[in-house]
Amino acid sequence: MDRSFFYGTDAEIATGSANFLTKITSTPTAYGLVAAQATAYAAVNTAYQTAYTTAITPATRTKGAVEAKNQAKVNLKAAASDLAKIIDGTPTVTNQQKIDLGLSIRFTPSPIPAPSVRPGMDIVSVANRTIKVHIHDSASSTKRGKPAGTSAAWVYSFVGENYPSDPTAWSFEGACTKAKFDIVFPSTMASGTQVWVCAAWINAKQQAGPTSVPITTNLQGGGMSASTMKIAA
Repeated sequence: MDRSFFYGTDAEIATGSANFLTKITSTPTAYGLVAAQATAYAAVNTAYQTAYTTAITPATRTKGAVEAKNQAKVNLKAAASDLAKIIDGTPTVTNQQKIDLGLSIRFTPSPIPAPSVRPGMDIVSVANRTIKVHIHDSASSTKRGKPAGTSAAWVYSFVGENYPSDPTAWSFEGACTKAKFDIVFPSTMASGTQVWVCAAWINAKQQAGPTSVPITTNLQGGGMSASTMKIAA
């Protein structure tokens, strides 16, 4: 249900409060309460039910009766809210019991796990000092899109003949939210320089999963070439 009974219309509050009182009076301990709390609530409920009936009856409906009803509703909502907090904080009370009482169920979002799969990565082209890569779901045969639960991919690079096993030695190139990503190296780097690239999926909390298998290519001296991609062993 969307809300607890004490946030409904006057009629819904009257009906919901009567139901709530019946259940907590019958077995207060089943809801984390004691008999004295049920008794105290009964007095507040009676005051509201009486004031509500008076306020909706044509013969007795006056401005004063309506004001009395409104004040009785304030008192009832405060009392019901206090008991609802106790009930909600009692581990043994089930969601079904709360629903039967006319209380709303608190939504507890499921934790978002860190990605468990590594991305697939291809080098599309090399133009001067710019390498265009394609990052995709390694589990997808279509090689398109991000896997469920991921929001982007972090892209890394390394310059050298052999890539390092130490993740801190890699340079962070940025976050990629689309399938294609450009890695731009400094213009001062020599043509033919060997570079490595890899990526890791991240979730909305920026928790990273395992990195992709590093792949390597060489920077070009000019123009664009279809790079010969080398995958690390």
